[in-house]
Parts: sequence; structure tokens; C-alpha cells
Amino acid sequence: MTGGREVFELLSKLETEQRNPASERLSEMETIEILRVINEEDKKVAYAVEKALPEIAKLVDTIVEAVKSGGRWIYVGAGTSGRLAAIDVAELLSTYNVGPEIVEALVAGGPGAMVRPIEGAEDDEEMAVRELKARRLCERDVVVGISASGRTPYVVSALRYAKSVGAKTAIITCVENSPAAEYADIKVVVKTGPEVVTGSTRMKAGTAQKMVLTMLSTAVMVKLGRVHGNLMVALQPVSQKLRERAKRVIMMETGVSYEEASRILEEARYDVVAAIVMAATGVSY
Repeated sequence: MTGGREVFELLSKLETEQRNPASERLSEMETIEILRVINEEDKKVAYAVEKALPEIAKLVDTIVEAVKSGGRWIYVGAGTSGRLAAIDVAELLSTYNVGPEIVEALVAGGPGAMVRPIEGAEDDEEMAVRELKARRLCERDVVVGISASGRTPYVVSALRYAKSVGAKTAIITCVENSPAAEYADIKVVVKTGPEVVTGSTRMKAGTAQKMVLTMLSTAVMVKLGRVHGNLMVALQPVSQKLRERAKRVIMMETGVSYEEASRILEEARYDVVAAIVMAATGVSY
């Protein structure tokens, strides 16, 4: 583990840890001025993500190939990065009917770290390896590390271990030439620059990570056939809102009435793809 002074020196060089000239008077500003500064800085994030699109595309294709070959993709992160990864995975189940057999998120400190900081968890290199060993990580899998600084020990250790077993590896970070990059086959670097509050990478860096994760997982689902046109045909209607959305999908895809879509969806036991086939061809379930 890196010593305190060494970490201090490393942090002092990171672009995400520098003071932002636009917000040096932040504590003296009126409320609306604070919000305008944050908003102006946030506008820069989408442009930074745009520059990383070629590497994001490589990662999408790598994950798709892995899943089609029986592998999984596993996110690994700590703090904000880990929580964002866990949110991305949680949303895939109802939206695309995808579970831990395909995608999973490992958060330093475990489930408890989703709602409160777990002291020292991000520095626990052995925990990351234990988690991956418990999932029997193999060469068919893809491990995606997420770390604004690219130096989080939990993430670096996970990538190092993944590399050692022959798994594909990637890092999503906001700084170039990070320690994690040494073990990453694919390097998604979104240079968001200094934060409005110095070092608070839950701000622009977190926004960038959320954007990348959402486009990454969405593109993977499209390439895996979970979307037809731009309709989420694989959604799981587990709530009233999703059941009504499923009916709209069936109606838009086949042109049937609301009443007919409702009847067919129920007959198909809320399998949207089956319901579309039934509505389009007239066959029964």
C-alpha cells in the first residue's frame, strides 16, 4: 500500500485535485451565482466525454463479444464511482432483463458502502481480489475499473488480478497515465479538469462517469438485441408504469389498440417480446 506522503504527492499532481479559478470565491457568492458556476462547469462534461467515444466504443464491442462467448462484465469501484456502477447494474434488470449472470458491480466495502462511507475500504487491495476470486473470474470475463483519479488501490488491485487470469480489463477515469491504466487493455479517459469544490470528484468527474456508464451499458444492450429500433422490447413489467410502457411498446411495434395490447401482454405472461410476436402474427402463447 502506498504511504501517506506518497499519496499526498500523487494527489497534488492530479488535475482533478487542482483549484478551479472559476470557483475560488465560491463561499462568498450568492446562491444563484454558485449554481451558475456549477452549471457552467457541468456544460464542459459532455464535450470531454465526446473525446473519449472511440475508446468507449472499443469497450462496448469487447463486452458484447465477451457476453456472447459466455463471459460477464464486472464493474469495480469505490465511493461515488462504485455507487454509480451499482446503480447502472440495478437499472439493467427491469429495463433489459439482465442480471448478475451477465453484469455485476463490486463496490469497495460491500452493500453497506452504498449508503455510508466504509472507512479504509477503497484502500483494501486484498478485498478486491477476494471478491473476484469468489466469482471465479476467468479469461472470458471483462473487468471495468472506475476511478476518477485512476489510483484507487481497490480498483488497481482488481485490474491487476483480472489481468493475471487473462480477463479483459478497462479503466474509466478522469486523468491520463494513472496507475490503473498500467493494467487496462482499454483506457477511457474523460478529462473533466478541476472541480468547483477542490477535489470533490462526485461533481464533474461523477457526472462524466454516469454519462459513460449509461451510454456504455445502453450500447451493449442494443448490440445484444435487447432493443428493437429504439424500443426496449426486453423490459420487465414489474410495476404499473412499466406495464403501461410495455403496452405502448407493443402498440408502437404492431399497431394494435390499447385494449388488444393489454389482453395480449397478460396472455403472454408479461413477456413483451412474446406479446409482440403474438400481436404481429396472431399466434397464441
